[in-house]
Formats: sequence, C-alpha cells, structure tokens
Amino acid sequence: MNTIHLQCDCGRIKGEVRHVAHANCNHLVCYCNDCQEFPRHLGKAGNVLNSWGGTEIVQIPQAWLDITEGADLMRCIRFGKKGIYRWYAGCCNAPIGNTLGPGWPFIGIIHSFIRPKGELADAVGPSRGNVWVEFAAPGAPDDVRKHASAFRLLFRTLRLMLTWKVRGLHQPSAFFSLSGQPVAEPEVLSL
Repeated sequence: MNTIHLQCDCGRIKGEVRHVAHANCNHLVCYCNDCQEFPRHLGKAGNVLNSWGGTEIVQIPQAWLDITEGADLMRCIRFGKKGIYRWYAGCCNAPIGNTLGPGWPFIGIIHSFIRPKGELADAVGPSRGNVWVEFAAPGAPDDVRKHASAFRLLFRTLRLMLTWKVRGLHQPSAFFSLSGQPVAEPEVLSL
C-alpha cells in the first residue's frame, strides 16, 4: 500500500491519500464535457487537460483522503443543481477532485493535485483506460479512443464503489460533514 501526497498550486492546501494500490483504486482519463469545463472555468486547463481534453484522475474512497492543511480554503462548484461536486482550492483555483455526494464513498482526485507530479503512476500503476472518449478533441488518435472498454471501466468503478460503501468508506470525509453537508456551499453554475 502506498501514500500519495496532495498539494494545491500555491501550497496552502495539503493532504494525503493512504492505502492506495493498483488493485484497490481506479486510475483513468475522463474526456467528458464537464471534466473539460471544470479546469477551463478555473483558468487551469493547461495544468489539467491533456492534448485531447482528457483529465487524468484516480478514484478512491473518501475515507482514505485527509486534508492536513488549508481545509477552510476548499471551494465547490456544480454544473447544474444535480451535477457532481467539483472541489477546488479557493486560494489558487487548483482543481482538487470530484465527488458524487455525501453518501457515496467516491472521490476522483485530479492528477494536478498530486505531488510530486510523477507520484500517481508510481503509486497506482498506469491508467486503466479512457472514458467519455466521444468528447475528446477532434483528431484524437486511436489509442485515446480505444484504450480500454468504457463498459469494463464503468463496471470496475461500480464494483469498487459498492465495496467501499459496504465497508463504510464514505466517512470520514474531507468534503462532507457527518450530517452530509458539504464543507463549502457549492456554487451552482448553469449548464
């Protein structure tokens, strides 16, 4: 098992993820419109998106992530009232990760929040594949569009989330109180 260190761009928010291994998390690249819009909205597209508009993330249970410094600086946006919670550093606009909600034991940590930069692949192995590739930038090569079966990745994500839920790994959460309230009031943006 490995520990991943986390830090925003200016260094005021720091944290760590414990218990991470290739077998117990999901490392992938998402090309969905919202994952592309999130860093653009924050002015961080160049730090987050790859050449084809993908965001590299690692999906883990919320209970494994601990914010050790600057938790009061975290902010949240949602694209629409039912959109997922997208967390970022209010101090420097660095994207942190995405959560489904307080009862879901899931966070997708965005690669640019992991320090040092190369630590992600060392801790969790190579990416398992790409999802929502139909939203990749025009001209994306075949290895982007056909890296792995999206169905297989979705099934793996659902299996992991069910396992984490049964084990109670949605709490403690750095993003939601024990009563289920987000630690920062989400700003809801129009779609």
